[in-house]
Amino acid sequence: MKKIIITLFITALIAGFYADSNAIPAFARKYNMSCNVCHSPFPKLKPYGEDFAANGFQLPDKEPARFFKNTGDELLTLMREIPVALRFELYGQYENARDVNPDFRSPYILKLLSGGNIYKDISYYFYFFFSERGSVAGIEDAFVMFNNVLSKKIDMDLYAGQFQISDPLFKRELRTELEDYKIYATTPGRSMANLKYDRGLMLTYGAPTKTNFALEVINGSGIDTKDVFDVDKYKNAMFRVSQEVTPFLRIGGFGYYGKEQLDSVSNELYMAGADLTLGNDKVELNAQYVYRSDINPGMTGIKPSERVKTNGGFVELLVSPKGDKSRVTGSLLYNYVDSDFKELNYQSYTGTLNYLLARNVRLVGEYTYIKDTKTSKVSLGIISAF
Repeated sequence: MKKIIITLFITALIAGFYADSNAIPAFARKYNMSCNVCHSPFPKLKPYGEDFAANGFQLPDKEPARFFKNTGDELLTLMREIPVALRFELYGQYENARDVNPDFRSPYILKLLSGGNIYKDISYYFYFFFSERGSVAGIEDAFVMFNNVLSKKIDMDLYAGQFQISDPLFKRELRTELEDYKIYATTPGRSMANLKYDRGLMLTYGAPTKTNFALEVINGSGIDTKDVFDVDKYKNAMFRVSQEVTPFLRIGGFGYYGKEQLDSVSNELYMAGADLTLGNDKVELNAQYVYRSDINPGMTGIKPSERVKTNGGFVELLVSPKGDKSRVTGSLLYNYVDSDFKELNYQSYTGTLNYLLARNVRLVGEYTYIKDTKTSKVSLGIISAF
């Protein structure tokens, strides 16, 4: 076992040194600044990075004139070059429950990202997976954002397109662990509704009282659909509110209601949850709880006599000893799911250690123990963005 771990680490280390450690992603290129202005460590966003994204990927009064063409038409904004970036991840993994060990997972992820301004206060963002876990996954995030839709003085934004329902809670794409936030991806029976990707509209509002609101109206069918993007006539909705209590504490809650239909059989469901973020730039604790109740998630002709219940959540501890100057960071993640559909039950413990070889090249080592199956996984790899 020790020899296997050493072999995986050496492989990851060699790959890291051949990564383009001098390259910088699209937004850093545009504003000629370091990645750690917005990230610590990437892809995790700092408050400044969150504000930048919420402002339509632009810095007020700091937009470089050279970045746009002078078309002579005030109704036309054209970027001189389309901003693009790449994210590349590779891993070596050992799993005690698997016959094939070690497994070199390279590339584990290779994706193209782009985002920027279409017009003043109108922006876009998308990314395309050239490869995800050995196959072409296609587009996941893809939306147009209208910044300050009512006026400059009112912090209200509208998103239209494809996004993660859980984005106003905790962003799965920005976590530093390979292990997922399991409850967001949990779907009982034949139901297609969860807190992952979907298509629709999202309206967000930041009140002067440091209260944030989000309203989503979505298909409720996820994105694994063809021809018709929604498989039924219903639309689902989620409402979210969070409050900054102190500079180091934010609490929030959400509610989700939906209805879905497959083969003339319907299911009605609701979800509710609470969350908190506690800490500062050096130590941060995130916690999420989700309760879900379905009438007929199996989409069977005979409905269950009682509602099907699923609940769970996660607790995540992030440590950056020197704040955004840290080259060594770590995290602990606990996942828990308990459902009347017993096959969904899940409990895992994850520890992750990161080392920034460069500002945009991260070495990562991770250990996960899944209690239900007594599975141990050791992953070592490289994450780079350029």
